[in-house]
Amino acid sequence: MNSRVQGISEDWLSLWIGLAVFVLALGMLAGADLLGWVVSTHVWTDVSKALAPASKAYGGLGGIGALVATYVALTVVLSIGAAALKVDVKRFALGFTAVFWLAYLAWIVGSFANFAANTPADMKKFGIGWSLKLTNEGGYIVALLAGLFIGNFMPGFAGWMKEAVRPELYVKTAIVILGGFLGVTAAEKLALATSVMFLGLAAIVCAYLIFWSVVYYVARVWFGFNREWAAPLASGISICGVSAAIATGAAIRARPMVAIMVSSLVVIFAVIELLFLPFLAGEFLSHQPLVSGAWMALSVKTDGAAVASGAITEALVLSRNAAEGINYAKGWIIGTAATVKVFIDIFIGVWAFVLAYIWTRHIEVRAPGEQAKAREIWDRFPKFIIGYVITFVLVLAIALSAAPDVLAKVKSAMGEANAFRGIFFVLTFFTIGVMSNFRKLWEEGIGKLAAVYLVCLFGFIVWVGLVISWLFFSGVKPPLAG
Repeated sequence: MNSRVQGISEDWLSLWIGLAVFVLALGMLAGADLLGWVVSTHVWTDVSKALAPASKAYGGLGGIGALVATYVALTVVLSIGAAALKVDVKRFALGFTAVFWLAYLAWIVGSFANFAANTPADMKKFGIGWSLKLTNEGGYIVALLAGLFIGNFMPGFAGWMKEAVRPELYVKTAIVILGGFLGVTAAEKLALATSVMFLGLAAIVCAYLIFWSVVYYVARVWFGFNREWAAPLASGISICGVSAAIATGAAIRARPMVAIMVSSLVVIFAVIELLFLPFLAGEFLSHQPLVSGAWMALSVKTDGAAVASGAITEALVLSRNAAEGINYAKGWIIGTAATVKVFIDIFIGVWAFVLAYIWTRHIEVRAPGEQAKAREIWDRFPKFIIGYVITFVLVLAIALSAAPDVLAKVKSAMGEANAFRGIFFVLTFFTIGVMSNFRKLWEEGIGKLAAVYLVCLFGFIVWVGLVISWLFFSGVKPPLAG
């Protein structure tokens, strides 16, 4: 699908929508809770408790009322955006209605406790004996599978929804909002962030130079992919999954299908990692707690799955140490995982600009003596990354300079904005599925893509990440509880 239409692009549109959500969320600093009505989804065993407004101030709406209010608001805003894109607004609104309700139903299903509860404490809370431990990101998997079913077995329905099947618009908007959420995370973990600064910098070097270069080489030389495929694949596997793949695809002007296919693989492999890496860490790294947290951040390639894996690892490691009479304080392992992941995420915008420069100056074929102009590099640079940087820096600056009560308000504000981020992500994965026809994907080479992912991730990235984590955190222990 062409994302650039008659004077405005989905890139710019996602920037403005994301910033609008961000600004409205900050109304809380002036005492105005403008977004508390947005629906949030919780892990559940009783489906009546799956949904609730993001803010207790809007508790009267109830879960269903918040869901309807969220649907209406997004339909209005995105339909205005569709008009700006010069597409059929009526068809978009009808298609978005189907996209929204099917995607959100998938998220609710994926949040069932036996799918999503991710720590022993959660399982005890819900009274269940087993769980796939997928966290709420299990809803993304269900949404992806639902979209794949429609795209492959209900092509007429998929075609009817096509005006609203815009995964790039949804994910780019989500990334703009994500910046503010990460700003709060960085501010809350500032002391820990300072102590792991060198590891964060090492993670950037490791992910963006060592990992990226090796994956790119493997994709190009061993598997024969061209640059259009190799670059987003390298970013998706080595850096930060979906966000990095989308940013890289935009920077090098790859076809939308490239980033879509890579994103599909990212989330699938992240869930696979989530199911076994924390248990390896709990078994073999219980006496190196912070090594285990950093390893999760360097190995698991989506934000939610990385932090969730840190939570599972913390529960397993603390439990094993407690059985030996060592009671570490909670929060340090998951905090390490979150902080290292933040360092990796922050650099996405820089890397997108670097790739835009390299592709325009050195990769694309030009006439002898012709050089890319600075304007062309600017046009190529993903504009939604600007929003990501703005929201991150502004929230971090406010949080670090404000009193504790203001920091609490910022945290609440970004929590409400983050509810929209989750919604846009689930819309992304559902529409990725709708656009992913298995026959076409096989013709494009998704089997070879999965082979590259498998070889690179489990062949060296996971293990090199472990070595880096060990070098920086071996012997560093959390404080004892109490």
